[in-house]
Amino acid sequence: MTTSPHATSPKTNSQSTTSNSASAPPHLAIVLFSLAMGGFAIGTTEFASMSLLPFFAADLHIDEPTAGHAISAYALGVVLGAPLIAVLGARFARRTQLLVLMAVFALGNALTALAPSFGAMIAARFLSGLPHGAYFGIAALVAASLVPQHRRSQAVGQVMLGLTVATIIGVPLANLIGQAVGWRASFGLVSALALLTMLLCALFAPRDRAGRSDPLRELGALKSRRVWITLAISAIGFGGMFAVYTYLATTLIEVTKVRTEVIPFFLAIFGIGATLGNLFVPRFADRALMPTAGGILLFAAVALLVFPLAAGNPWLLAIDIFAIGASVALGAVLQTRLMDVAGDAQALAAALNHSAFNTANALGPFLGGLAIRQGLGWTSTGPVGAALAVVGFLIWIVAYRDGGSTPVEHVSGSDAAPQENAPLKRAPPLAPEKRSRSKDPVA
Repeated sequence: MTTSPHATSPKTNSQSTTSNSASAPPHLAIVLFSLAMGGFAIGTTEFASMSLLPFFAADLHIDEPTAGHAISAYALGVVLGAPLIAVLGARFARRTQLLVLMAVFALGNALTALAPSFGAMIAARFLSGLPHGAYFGIAALVAASLVPQHRRSQAVGQVMLGLTVATIIGVPLANLIGQAVGWRASFGLVSALALLTMLLCALFAPRDRAGRSDPLRELGALKSRRVWITLAISAIGFGGMFAVYTYLATTLIEVTKVRTEVIPFFLAIFGIGATLGNLFVPRFADRALMPTAGGILLFAAVALLVFPLAAGNPWLLAIDIFAIGASVALGAVLQTRLMDVAGDAQALAAALNHSAFNTANALGPFLGGLAIRQGLGWTSTGPVGAALAVVGFLIWIVAYRDGGSTPVEHVSGSDAAPQENAPLKRAPPLAPEKRSRSKDPVA
C-alpha cells in the first residue's frame, strides 16, 4: 500500500521514520482496504452480470440482446443515483453515507437473486445501481483526503483496485458459481460482500463531521465547462471497453470456440490487465495527468480494433483482452481530473464520474448489440468500441486545449479546492500524526 509521503519532513529522522513505519502506513492500508472491499463487491456484480448474461437469458427465456437490458438498467441506476445521492447526502458525514449506500447495494443484489421474472430483475438491477457511483465518489474523496495532493491518483487507484481485483477473483468465481449452482447464487454472494464492506467501514472508516458541504454548493459543479468535458470523455471513451466485455462470454463460445469452463480464465486475464493498469498508470498520471488520459484512450482504441483479428485464436485473444483491461485505469485518472476542476463541488463531481462511467456501460452494450443485431457478427463489438474510444480522444483534445495542460493539481496551499479541504483537515483521520506532519491540501 501507500508508503509514508512525508519523507521530506524536517523533524528528527529516527523518530519520524519509526513513527511512520510503525503507525501511519498500517492505518492507511486498513482504510484503503475497507474502501476497496466495497469496490470489490461493486465490481463483482457489475462485471459478473455481463459474464452471466448467457445463463440468466436462458433461464428467463429471453434472447441475449434483450438480456443486455439488465446491464443497462444497472447502469441507468448508477447514472441517476450518483448525482442525486451526492446532492442529497451533502449534509451527512461521509462515513454514514458509505454505510447506508452499502446497505442499499446489499438489498438490491439480494432482490436480484430472488427475482421471479425478468421485469423484477430489471427493477432489482436498477436499485442495485443507485448506490454505485455515490459510493465510489465518496470513497475516492476519503482516500484522497488521507494522502498529500501529489499522491491522490495513486490513492484513488488503490480504492479502484477493489473493482479491478474483482475482475480477477470475484467475476470468475461468480461465473463458476453461476455455472455450478445457478446465476442467482452469484448475486447472493455479492450481497454478502456488501454486508462485509459495511462491517469494515463501520470499524475502520475515518469518523468525520456531518454538514461539511451544502447541496446548492455541490450543484455548482454543473456550471463548469471543464467538468462536463471530463465527464464526456468518460461517458464515451469508456464505452468501447464495455461494448466488448458485455458480449465477451458469448464471443468466446461462438467465435473462439472455447468450452464454457474456460471462460473464467479469460475473465481473469481481463482483470489482471485492469489491476496492473490501476497499480502503475496512476503513477504517470500524478506527473502528467491529461497526457496520461489521452494515451490510455489511444491505447484502448488500438486494442479494441485488434479484437476481431485476435478473436479466432485463444492465445492472441488473451493478450488483447489483457490490453483492453489495462485501459480501465482511465477511471482513476479522470477521477483525479474532476477533483481538480470541480472547485467546491467535490462530492458531486466525484459521483458524476461514475455516472459517466456507467453511461458508457449502457452506451457500449447498446451499440455493440445493434451491430450484432445487424448481422455484423459477435466480433463487431471491437470496431464499435474502437470508434467510441476515438471519439473520447477527440473530446480529450478539446479538454486539453481548454487548459488541460495546466491542471489545478499544481496549485499548492489552500488554493486547491479550499472549502472542501478545510473541514477534512479538522476531522482527524485514523493516522493523526501523519496528518499533522503534512502541509499538503487534501482532495
